Amino acid sequence: MIILEKLVFNSFQVNTFLLYDESKECVIIDPACYEKEEEKALESYITDLGLKPVLHINTHCHIDHILGMPFVREKYKIPSYAHKLEQKLLNKGHIMGDVFGFHTEPFPALDKHIAHSEKINFGNSEILALHVPGHSEGSLAFYAEAEGFVITGDALFAGSIGRTDLPGGNYDQLIDSIKNNLFSLPGLTVVWPGHGESSSIQNEIETNPFFDN
Repeated sequence: MIILEKLVFNSFQVNTFLLYDESKECVIIDPACYEKEEEKALESYITDLGLKPVLHINTHCHIDHILGMPFVREKYKIPSYAHKLEQKLLNKGHIMGDVFGFHTEPFPALDKHIAHSEKINFGNSEILALHVPGHSEGSLAFYAEAEGFVITGDALFAGSIGRTDLPGGNYDQLIDSIKNNLFSLPGLTVVWPGHGESSSIQNEIETNPFFDN
């Protein structure tokens, strides 16, 4: 059974998730630690739980979600996964970092591209990748069916949706993505977004102001 842990990093308050099961193999989703203290906090959390990181994946590659990518790759010698359409954002990450006051070196290329409906395996568990473009072209959500939760990145928030005024954003596409690929999940599915608190699919269907309720 997958256990989910959430840590919050950098000035954009990004939710970084650790997923692991009884094997202690661990997936890091959206490593966003930037300051040295944040890197130490992530490292200590992983050490204290006795976890073995085996890969890290990104819901998307906006700068606030990738700041910890170089650290986790170097520290744990693990590959980086995301949708192929996010490579363009990753290539410009250090430039966007300067715009928002984050000073980084160019980011390493992705090691593997994740496609819609692809299963990602670790330990004795798996999660399903869902393509939910609109916030960015290659935005992904990660669904754990047995455990009943979905990590939505910046596509769907509690009571809101991701902004669409950044490069690669498209409002109509985002609305369709959420309706078709997220709202089709069971209503009790817990929604863990890229920022802020959790919700549920049913709650968002019924109360999210961006949709006809």
